[in-house]
Amino acid sequence: MGSEITIRELKPINIEGGYVIDGFPYGGLANAIATESMINTVQFEMAGVLDSELFPPMSIIKNGVPNFPSTIFVNNELKVAIFSSYLSPHESLHRNVAKAMLEWSIKHKCSLIVSSSAIKTEDQGSFVIGVGNTPEAKKRLKDADIPTLSNGTVPGIPGILLNEGALSNTNVIVLLFNTKERGPDFRAGAEICMAMSKLVPGATCDLKSLLQEAEIVERNIKKVEEDAEPIKDAMYG
Repeated sequence: MGSEITIRELKPINIEGGYVIDGFPYGGLANAIATESMINTVQFEMAGVLDSELFPPMSIIKNGVPNFPSTIFVNNELKVAIFSSYLSPHESLHRNVAKAMLEWSIKHKCSLIVSSSAIKTEDQGSFVIGVGNTPEAKKRLKDADIPTLSNGTVPGIPGILLNEGALSNTNVIVLLFNTKERGPDFRAGAEICMAMSKLVPGATCDLKSLLQEAEIVERNIKKVEEDAEPIKDAMYG
């Protein structure tokens, strides 16, 4: 089976000079919850889907409508695209997903890709710090008053976006948030959403609704992951 990631565009997309937000869930669900809140708060429409022979074959039913597990939501007026997914991609696909997202962003001439990842810590308070892969990305973090990471490790899709983006001179920022082994991710999702809104003009979150509804979103995402587990076990062993 091929591991190529296919992106199928369903509607006209114009995000030239704009932004791409990575909403794939990994290292917790906070980034997926944050981007789901953005999609629900601002007028986004589904404009594309991601697929691969190595994605679990399944349909996500939302309000009676079948959906691909991984989709692209776009607001052409704000020039923002969000890669949204109800499934965590298998580790073997992280590089391919990141490269597909990067190539798509370059094709559509976006100015910045924003991703996020969790940091496991014993600190009681929540915090968000950032890392940029170019001087421009670092300046945007400074202008947004987001502290930066000097030394550390960024795994998975966010790490690949940073590395490959640096080679292609594509601005990438990864927001890093603290998380614990147990407990809900919706509060971290709120922190990420607020940080993203500082970097992406117009991409706002209704924090009151997020805190009220994110637990439902989190349960839905986890339910999809549980339903997909037998399929993943059969596919990946």
